Amino acid sequence: MSTIVELSLPNGHKYEQPVGLFIDNQFVKSSSGKTFETIDPSTEEKIVDLYEADADDVDIAVKAARAAFEGEWSQYAAEKRGMIMSEFVRLVEEIRPTLAAVESWDSGKPYSKTLYGDVSELVGTFRYYAGWADKVFGRTIETDKNKLAYTMHQPIGVCGQIIPWNFPLSMWAWKVAPAVATGCTVVIKTAEQTPLSALFLGPLIKKAGFPPGVINIISGFGKTAGAALASHLDVDKIAFTGSTATGRNIMKMASVNLKAITLECGGKSPLIVCADANIDKAVQAGHSGIMYNAGQVCTATSRIFVHEDVYDKYVDGFKQRIKDVSKVGHPFEKATSQGPQVSKTQRERVLGFIEEGKKAGAKVAAGGNSTGDKGYYIEPTVFTDAEDASTIMQDEIFGPVASIAKFSDYDDAVRRANNTSYGLAAAVFTQNITRGHRIAEKLQVGMVWINSNQDSHYGIPFGGWKSSGIGRELGEYGLNNYTNVKAVHVNLEE
Repeated sequence: MSTIVELSLPNGHKYEQPVGLFIDNQFVKSSSGKTFETIDPSTEEKIVDLYEADADDVDIAVKAARAAFEGEWSQYAAEKRGMIMSEFVRLVEEIRPTLAAVESWDSGKPYSKTLYGDVSELVGTFRYYAGWADKVFGRTIETDKNKLAYTMHQPIGVCGQIIPWNFPLSMWAWKVAPAVATGCTVVIKTAEQTPLSALFLGPLIKKAGFPPGVINIISGFGKTAGAALASHLDVDKIAFTGSTATGRNIMKMASVNLKAITLECGGKSPLIVCADANIDKAVQAGHSGIMYNAGQVCTATSRIFVHEDVYDKYVDGFKQRIKDVSKVGHPFEKATSQGPQVSKTQRERVLGFIEEGKKAGAKVAAGGNSTGDKGYYIEPTVFTDAEDASTIMQDEIFGPVASIAKFSDYDDAVRRANNTSYGLAAAVFTQNITRGHRIAEKLQVGMVWINSNQDSHYGIPFGGWKSSGIGRELGEYGLNNYTNVKAVHVNLEE
């Protein structure tokens, strides 16, 4: 099998899809010759076979990254790194429609969302960190007149990165851009469910001017390639986005050489709707906060706490919003707002949670079933009257499933919102700005939206508390993940 094959997208456009491992600026076959298939979640049909990386391939990629880090890449001026990153952005813009289509085909996300959302996030993130490349520096620290003390921020080295399937392009950019901006090199493992768009970027990496070995992209499974990367003794840092359970395992494997780690894990994010909230906006934000990307969003506000004075109005508005806006269908149909779940496994997992909610006594106010003859589709689903301790209120479902609960006391609402092992994000809707700030302060999460929801930005730090992760991505904070700080003491005594 070749490492590049011609495919026809669902929109009829033919293009060349890389299926090999991108190592040292070229596509190669896996050492074992093993392959695996990626499935179109909208039809349940195979798209293509790809070469599967294992521990031997990880080792080859790490060696390439190490050679680049200690060789040509280390000699590049920071300004030149930024220029290469900017050229990469320009090349991405040239193939934006095809890249978006590949992403939609592989992930099931509506084409309009990938075209104007995911690809824009990739472009914006890379452009943002290209500007940071020559602005990472230390400072002088005054102690006494006989001493000069200063700090240097130096690249941490070879970075292993493992990304999830829900936002393949965005997560790729979140990981790769700050790493290469600071002078690191990368071996990034894509999710086995959605490997195509990242591989499609391979030729652009080479064309933009990145030296061989700076960015290496491998496809494979977590238990083999992911584990080999996390435990590799010549990897200096591991960055992971995915489930909390896998994050714990990554942490254990990284301990073999005390790698630096960044973990962005799961969430069970609350949305608190106060009695004085603009209900129409709170309904819109609550709906998009859980139904976007078929609920496959780590920050999804899946637990909605509504003040008793406006509870009935909110629930009625939410159900009407689903009828008016949620259009479940094929990713390439213009009217579609919600595509399929990413895989059969994920669909069955979500349906299992829905059944658990029903058995526990929660009421289904909308949806609750799979839909369609083909594809991994699930109806937008809303539960009411769920107990706070129930599975659907405590576990991350990662599907289009919201639970709406009633509260009467604001302190109690905050207590209930914090009553989970997660601490990724939260949202508050109120027209009392003092109350909004007070609630935001008390929520045990890494991010709070006041009168909005899910509008993250690559210039603002992203990350969680508790079981939702370690460290921050994006913004200036994201650069800290990829540098070591060195203190230099100079004796000035004559």
